[in-house]
Amino acid sequence: MEKEIDEKKQGTSLILEYKAANTKKLFIESYGCAMNFSDSEIVASILTEQGYNTTQNLEEADLVLVNTCSIRDKAEQTVRKRLEKYNAVKRSINPGMKVGVLGCMAERLKDQFLEQEKIVDMVVGPDAYKDLPNLLKEVEEGRDAINVILSKDETYGDIAPVRLNSNGVNAFVSITRGCDNMCTFCVVPFTRGRERSREPQSILEEIKDLWDRGFKEVCLLGQNVDSYLWYGGGLKKDFVKATEMQQATATDFAQLLEQCAIAFPKMRFRFSTSNPQDMHEEVLHVIAKYDNVCNYIHLPVQSGSTRILKEMNRQHTREEYMALIDKIKRILPGCSISQDLIAGFPTETEEDHQDTLSLMEYVEYDFGYMFSYSERPGTLAARKMVDDVPEAIKKRRLQEIVDLQQKLSEKRTKRFMGETVEVLIEKESKKSNQHWSGRNSENVVTVFPKGDYKVGDFVMVKISDCTTATLIGEAVGYSPLTPKGGTNN
Repeated sequence: MEKEIDEKKQGTSLILEYKAANTKKLFIESYGCAMNFSDSEIVASILTEQGYNTTQNLEEADLVLVNTCSIRDKAEQTVRKRLEKYNAVKRSINPGMKVGVLGCMAERLKDQFLEQEKIVDMVVGPDAYKDLPNLLKEVEEGRDAINVILSKDETYGDIAPVRLNSNGVNAFVSITRGCDNMCTFCVVPFTRGRERSREPQSILEEIKDLWDRGFKEVCLLGQNVDSYLWYGGGLKKDFVKATEMQQATATDFAQLLEQCAIAFPKMRFRFSTSNPQDMHEEVLHVIAKYDNVCNYIHLPVQSGSTRILKEMNRQHTREEYMALIDKIKRILPGCSISQDLIAGFPTETEEDHQDTLSLMEYVEYDFGYMFSYSERPGTLAARKMVDDVPEAIKKRRLQEIVDLQQKLSEKRTKRFMGETVEVLIEKESKKSNQHWSGRNSENVVTVFPKGDYKVGDFVMVKISDCTTATLIGEAVGYSPLTPKGGTNN
């Protein structure tokens, strides 16, 4: 399982549209990957119906929730500090406040939080959010509440997520939950359960609702989107037990992606995250066929060494990954590819590290998410491997990976010089209120003077300059994806 961690979003406290009839106040923060932030939208939707409005003022909250991540030690330490802060407020200012932990840490540290440390009132796992009304009743009656049961079929396909802190342009739509890949460094199979896919019609209906509300881009989201498989419900691993008819009429990810592209031709689609062994050629042909499917693939590799990949229980070798990269470049010339990489995994040698650097140069990644290895309790690596690479060596290897990625990113960004690219305007530029900022199909941030354009427009931009990771240019007109008048109608 790979996670894209957006550091700028960590700890964001979420805001709901105010409802006058709601009298209780909710303070909710999220940490971790896009899946956690998407889950917070589901939680918010459920709690809105339970009489909650959100607040940005922690001290006045009736209920404080933190949606947690167990992927990295840094995230867990940050959440622990936040729980200390919540409890300090609870003791000194607001004794009626209730504190709850959601998500991956909730499942893993349930006993510690509730019984040993007594720092929370409620622990709710990723598959138990629909049980929140019952759990809140338990808490209100003075009892600790817990539900961390992992489901075989929960996908929240019947919940219309509240779009939190939204720019009204981009949205995540979850299509799978859980993961069957038992990577030795990862806790996700234990905290989010077995892999199951969401019914295609509910996905299309959610996208239709987003389109009707003016959204212009959807990212299909899952721990492993390429493994998407709907055959009537149930776990992915049980597909072999499905009837002949179920197997014959099943929908895989390539088919789902094509259905989305056809049903919403003026909406742009991305997806994340892909797993190398599950990315099939059919998906590449769908990307090539439809202009509204972005020319970008996040394809985590974790290491360039086949020996380390085996230690990680990744289901591919270095050579197989490189063959997939060759296929992508043949079918999708110019496609942006990004990575996840771990420096200093147990037993990693200098030769293994050099294999990673050489793989990076072979692929020429556009950008990446790079970390040094930190042992995660509950994983196979923590139970059976010794974290034997000294921290100083991890730090040095990670810096070499980051430095090389900087050079590759600069080279890849420069390829757009003099080109005209399609950009979806997402927001005002951080550096100038006279410029718009958006991303092109290849996921590169692009800024240009505002002119008469507005947020949500697809604009053709002629590139004249760039930094390491940002394109700079001038708008030369609307793209074919912007309907006349710049609306969805």
